[in-house]
Amino acid sequence: MDEGRGELAGIAREARVLLERERARGRSRFVLGDAAIAAGDAAASSDVPEPATSEVLALPGFESAAAPRATPIPVAQPLAPSAALPQDLLALAKVVSTCRKCSLCETRTQTVFADGPATARLLLVGEAPGRDEDAQGIPFVGRAGQLLNKMLAAIDLKREEVYICNVLKCRPPENRTPVPEEVERCLPYLEQQIALIRPSLICALGLSAAQALLRTKASMTSMRGRLFEFRGVPLIPTYHPAALLRNPGLKREAWIDLQRVRDALRAGGTA
Repeated sequence: MDEGRGELAGIAREARVLLERERARGRSRFVLGDAAIAAGDAAASSDVPEPATSEVLALPGFESAAAPRATPIPVAQPLAPSAALPQDLLALAKVVSTCRKCSLCETRTQTVFADGPATARLLLVGEAPGRDEDAQGIPFVGRAGQLLNKMLAAIDLKREEVYICNVLKCRPPENRTPVPEEVERCLPYLEQQIALIRPSLICALGLSAAQALLRTKASMTSMRGRLFEFRGVPLIPTYHPAALLRNPGLKREAWIDLQRVRDALRAGGTA
């Protein structure tokens, strides 16, 4: 035991020598691991103040010593309505109906703003309108919409209780995936909707919706099953109902996500 303590003390002294050399060279300061400090002379170790941002000195046998303090990640400010856009949903829908910010205005039948009450606790965000939505001006009314209604019923929700919208307000030709420029032009409308609704929970339906809201290129596989936050609002990503129609094998994972949505709502928006 005494021999082990002596070895630790020796390593600690060696580390302090290295530390003093680094200081003399004007290089960054190091902090000894807790085990090495404890094993050395207390008076000598107290002479090494810990800087605000420090680097662990790697010594043999101490690779897992005290890690440097993590730099706090800035928390996004809670979403507030933009002063540049209307402060109520009806006026915002009117602005959207005449939008010509991208080329989709040339091919749309009409814009598709949203469906559902302004008092909804759950806000669902899809990718973009499809053919049926473009014809009727209401989101999720085709086959995917019918499946969505069943999904909501499975967690004891009615469609009339939920606010439903898309990232894009116009149908991309042939239902293609939205391009980044289209998303960037349309995203302020969605953000304003979220800010005016102030939901307790957001569920992003599909990869495009999740990537747009979270500003990420991550895959759905890596995102689903986790709880995110969109400017103060909890967000759960899951598969788009259209993806479930194409690949029924995904329904099991989608059901797990839906139960999480249900439980989060019951817990007041946290999961």
